[in-house]
Amino acid sequence: MKIFISADIEGVTGITTWEEARKISSEYQYFAQQMTKEVAAACEGANEAGATEILIKDAHGTGRNVDQSYLPENTSLIRGWSGDPYKMVQGLDESFDAIAFIGYHSYGGSNENPLAHTMNSSLIDYVKLNGEYCSEFLLHAYLAIYLGVPIAFLSGDRGICHEAKKFNKNIITVPVNEGKGSSTINIHPNKSIELIKNGMEEALKGNLSKNKVELPKNFSLEIRYNFHGNAYKNSFYPGAVQKSPKSILFEANDYFEIMRAASFLI
Repeated sequence: MKIFISADIEGVTGITTWEEARKISSEYQYFAQQMTKEVAAACEGANEAGATEILIKDAHGTGRNVDQSYLPENTSLIRGWSGDPYKMVQGLDESFDAIAFIGYHSYGGSNENPLAHTMNSSLIDYVKLNGEYCSEFLLHAYLAIYLGVPIAFLSGDRGICHEAKKFNKNIITVPVNEGKGSSTINIHPNKSIELIKNGMEEALKGNLSKNKVELPKNFSLEIRYNFHGNAYKNSFYPGAVQKSPKSILFEANDYFEIMRAASFLI
């Protein structure tokens, strides 16, 4: 069984402020370690379920956060960013039996996590896909479905777990924290590791044919920027139109075109 894992940091246990997510901060190392532990737990659960090969995309910031020496030896880790339009799931293709998302967080515009954002908090206010607020999970979940890969598991804040269940009720989720204003309420970090391991194993032992959804026939991607100049500039991307002083709209029938546009516009 071949498994793909996409890992972020703003949804790992305990994380609450931007300083804790930034590599230059003295507070960062603890949370990079927790991110590594949660990814390792997911890998261990996958192996218990019979995984033979696991590909992990380190998908936070620099893409250089996870310490691979703590991961099982049947893992491969993608570090850094190639510019691939698949972004946080670079390397995913039709050969994978399932995908999991670790350390994921709520969308830009949400109040479910103090660190809620979509892709680029300094550039983007929010993103909408087919009229609904779009999280990093949703953006890449549709890509997984486009490729025919079932979505097995997600861990992160309570808001993104709720969103994953709304996307497909058969996705196993583990909420490790809950946002309240600028604070978070967290389960014990050791408990999160146990729950992620067990949840991943349960997910991969289940009937993954139920973990797919039907793709919409058409897609509209709305991006609202923090600065109006970015909306004006990016409205010149082929097919994009300016919707308001700070937002643009791009429409396509092929989801790959949405991912390609996102690579240039977000």
